[in-house]
Amino acid sequence: MLKEFKDFAMRGNVIDMAVGIIVGAAFGTIVKSLVDDIIMPPIGLLLGNVDFSNLFVVIKAGKIIGPYATLAAAKAAGAVTLNIGVFLNTIISFSIIAFSVFLIIKQINLLKRKEAVAPAMPTTKDCPYCLSAIPIKASRCPHCTSELKA
Repeated sequence: MLKEFKDFAMRGNVIDMAVGIIVGAAFGTIVKSLVDDIIMPPIGLLLGNVDFSNLFVVIKAGKIIGPYATLAAAKAAGAVTLNIGVFLNTIISFSIIAFSVFLIIKQINLLKRKEAVAPAMPTTKDCPYCLSAIPIKASRCPHCTSELKA
């Protein structure tokens, strides 16, 4: 059983998948930083200095009665909250990652189509006299014996 697991784990597809997952996790971290640190601050500024990471609704107050200035303060007080801002950031991060993956897959498919569509060089031509298929390098038609121009 250990040998079977080793054979499975060392297949090329499994290793490729592991590398893809690791790179994907790193890419997700970059996109999260892009959303949290680059995209959301200007949007929050345009909407009247709203910090989306601190956009929340208190469902039940904690041991210390609110209002709470930040989500961290609400959590520290033990309040139960709906974290709308964190959810919005997650949706935007997912959208960016999904769109990036779409663009990558689209380019890969485009490259595959270009490779597959490459036309092969013709090996035959039609005789202009009898219209039979003859080899491309033929100087005389084997069917009607007409002399062909090169």
